[in-house]
Amino acid sequence: MHIGVLEDDIDQQAFIEQCLLSAEHQVSLFGRASELRRATQEQRFDFLIIDWRLPDGCGMDVVSHLRQNDGWRGPILFITASQGEDDVVKALEQGADDFLAKPLRPKEFLARVSALGRRAGYDTPRPSASCPSAFSINTEEHTIRVDGHFVELTEREYRLATLFFSKVGELLSRAHLLELVWGIKGNVSTRTVDTHVSRLRRKLELDGRHGLRLRSVYQSGYRMEVCSISTVEQAAN
Repeated sequence: MHIGVLEDDIDQQAFIEQCLLSAEHQVSLFGRASELRRATQEQRFDFLIIDWRLPDGCGMDVVSHLRQNDGWRGPILFITASQGEDDVVKALEQGADDFLAKPLRPKEFLARVSALGRRAGYDTPRPSASCPSAFSINTEEHTIRVDGHFVELTEREYRLATLFFSKVGELLSRAHLLELVWGIKGNVSTRTVDTHVSRLRRKLELDGRHGLRLRSVYQSGYRMEVCSISTVEQAAN
């Protein structure tokens, strides 16, 4: 994940960065609230870690602004030297997803980050063993090639594709896709899912010609299916 860290203490910054880099995350460090706010408008983050005490504001206010004004929907881990119950409750009520008191313990810290990432759908699934060799997935660069040709995908399209590739033969409901890829729960429109799936099917040529077909299952969802390339060619002729 690309993780933005708002922490003004240089030693804490270095500690957090070292932990996250050891888990192969991409890290951007910020010492002031204004710097993070500006960065969220200019680049994409998957996850934010925010400290309470800041030189130009309060971490609580930053979290509240991100949620209420900027529409930030990604995970936020709030960290502070305070361990009071009221402080924990306040942080969660303002929009934080989890709370950790300093001093941070490396293993617990990384476990919390991983857990929040999985919950938000940022854990990249592994391709199924039945996925044809025509599809090449680079999990570090978040890219996919089809028959050696690079396919330009948005980050959300990449996450949707890797989910289908990891669940070959399994039916995935629209509600399940919304929760895992968009982080949305509840009774909401699924038109967004249908639009993204249609675009993904076209971009990755998931019509059977490379051994995989992304099929729509009426009133249920979608299923990635293995098919015979020769059968597809015969049908085309």
